[in-house]
Amino acid sequence: MTNETRRNFLKTTTTATAAASFVCLSAKQAQAASGSNERLRIGFIGPGGRGFGAHVRTLCKLRADGRKIDLVGVAEVYKNQRDKTRDYIEEQTGTAPKCFVDYNEMIEKANLDAVCIGTPDHWHHKQTIDSLHAGLNVYCEKPMTKTVEEAFNVEKIWKETGKVMQVGVQSTSLPVWNEVRDLLQQGKLGKVLGYQTEFFRNSDLGQWRYYKLEKSMTPKSIDWNRWLGIEEDLAPELPFDREVYAQWRRFWPFGSGMFTDLFVHRTTSMLRATGLRLPGRVVGAGGIFLEYDGRQVPDVATVVADFNEGAQGLVTATMCNQESRINQLIRGHYGTFVFGNGEGFDGFDFVPERPQVTHQRDYKDERISTNPVEDTTKAHFANWLDAIEAGNPMMCNNPPDLGAAAIAVVILGAQSYRNGEVYFIDPESREISNKDPGWAKKWEQLSANRSQPQHIPGWKADDFGSTLRDPEYMNLAGPWIDGHEPS
Repeated sequence: MTNETRRNFLKTTTTATAAASFVCLSAKQAQAASGSNERLRIGFIGPGGRGFGAHVRTLCKLRADGRKIDLVGVAEVYKNQRDKTRDYIEEQTGTAPKCFVDYNEMIEKANLDAVCIGTPDHWHHKQTIDSLHAGLNVYCEKPMTKTVEEAFNVEKIWKETGKVMQVGVQSTSLPVWNEVRDLLQQGKLGKVLGYQTEFFRNSDLGQWRYYKLEKSMTPKSIDWNRWLGIEEDLAPELPFDREVYAQWRRFWPFGSGMFTDLFVHRTTSMLRATGLRLPGRVVGAGGIFLEYDGRQVPDVATVVADFNEGAQGLVTATMCNQESRINQLIRGHYGTFVFGNGEGFDGFDFVPERPQVTHQRDYKDERISTNPVEDTTKAHFANWLDAIEAGNPMMCNNPPDLGAAAIAVVILGAQSYRNGEVYFIDPESREISNKDPGWAKKWEQLSANRSQPQHIPGWKADDFGSTLRDPEYMNLAGPWIDGHEPS
């Protein structure tokens, strides 16, 4: 079978889904239309720590479970890791993948249908765009990109190509977020006011220094300039350094510390649960208050994102304390949903406001059950494969439009911290500015006009939990004109 014939199988239904008008087919329909005996050929770009531990191992498990996939290519700049990945795939599947240093050569020669990208953040945009333009489906580890502008471009190219793309925030494959969004849209909490979330950690080493430096890491075993991306102008030219290579999340040219390694997880889940996407205003804060180990990224940080729908998101953490973390929750005028802090929870709590506020006598503390997911990473990859088989990009639980929204929150938060600025996004043009368009004045004008509140996308509850009661004495309010009280 030629490469073109193989790809035609996978894009029979996706070609017509270019731009925003994706065609929704069920997996059964797509398989019936294009043949269910074809096997998906997958290559790995940068299968390092997460790329090997999650991408390679999980897809080997899914293949053993009977998924029709073959793991046929490995592109990795570190020879030892390249050999390790090849040997593991051969051991698990019986067939050794072809190995490459340059991912472009793998895309050209390995007859692929899809790729998994596990490289450092500064490579994500280019490798994703190159893969989409080559007609491949993509699984890209979080964060989707290094900058907001790159995220918007990935979303654009994804829509143009109609390919299936999943961003690797595995918690978005928990069914709870769809259940929560339905309850929010039905008005269970009344007017939704915002979310708060966290990702606290602690260690005696310093965050990300648990990635070991190996004697085998040398300029002879690692194509250092290719890892940096010198020819592509992705990073500054630096002398080889094992610390930078293995613990790159600590350094701004390659990652953004907790903003993109941790905050993006919880933020993406909260956006999926609420239906919110791009923020209107973002500010970040923090500092390096303890981990003076040569790192550049903060060990304490907070991001506050305000949305045009009249809601606020807060994500906060320190890398130096874990036992007193805040609750993950969503607040509304009539109550709050309180969640667990990890991914393995089987329900969440509804905590109502007092009846003097809600006037809902049946509102009581309630435990709402949900189905736990034993292995969220496996579920997330299975969701990606399902979407490819169905030819339906919107089946993915974390597609690039959601990925771009999360990037806007966490990256602008990081930039705000570093630059001492507040950032605003125009909802129509998507232009980012540090010039205040009158954010506070907009809300003040809505109040002056006695306007109706803004709501999350998909709101179906009219004005339930979204109005104030006017006491009779407010009839006496108003300015006195020429000594006459208001009528």
